[in-house]
Amino acid sequence: MLQLKPLLHGSADLQAPRASSLRAPKATSNPSETQRVYDEIFDAAMDRRLLPGAKLTEATLCSIFDCSRGTVRAALAQLAHDKIVMIEPNRGAYVWQAAPKEVRDVFAMRRALERLTIDQLVVLEDLDTRLQALDDMVAREQQAYEHGDRISWLRLSNAFHVELARVLDNQVLTEMLSGLCARTTLIIALGDGPEGSACSYVEHRDILNHIRQRDASSARAAMDHHLQDCEHRMEAPSDEAADPWSAFSVRR
Repeated sequence: MLQLKPLLHGSADLQAPRASSLRAPKATSNPSETQRVYDEIFDAAMDRRLLPGAKLTEATLCSIFDCSRGTVRAALAQLAHDKIVMIEPNRGAYVWQAAPKEVRDVFAMRRALERLTIDQLVVLEDLDTRLQALDDMVAREQQAYEHGDRISWLRLSNAFHVELARVLDNQVLTEMLSGLCARTTLIIALGDGPEGSACSYVEHRDILNHIRQRDASSARAAMDHHLQDCEHRMEAPSDEAADPWSAFSVRR
């Protein structure tokens, strides 16, 4: 029988945004069926409840989300376009799993865009005001980690980088960085252990302090170290097959 694992450690008290809510300029309170399925699969992958390489069977997804096969196919096609899912002829859909060159390429682009973001932030006249929300986010990230709320911690850790770009009010930059952050999350998911990124909130706070001091060079160095730590921490992925259906909190 299909078992659906509930989403433990609710994030509402820590205001930890679902990853899907960061991808669109404005969240909609009444998403389409396709968007609903897309968001659930996307969030399960970003929360690391759904690991790279997991096979996504259309019939099972239809059962989980109580929707048509056409809706599932449309959601999977959109996820494939965003590099969250791979669709292979005669094999079906799988959560995206990066090849070695893709890993290098994704991290290289992350570093380039993060540096660009820092360079534009340090020249803002109202920088202190704009960074206040980021200070609060890092504080919540630390609180989530210290209380063992893994889902909130992961969500806040990922959101930090997207929100840092959003401070600039450049939607194109925000969308590009959001997409790269999503792919980075999937890359790290295979090599990260349960205690991975334990000091992420410390590194985030360090980056913010350098930006606030308008020290672009030190901020870029701190960001590079932060990303290199993520990239180098990865180990060989497990050969154990992932069970994707336990990832969803949706009830049939």
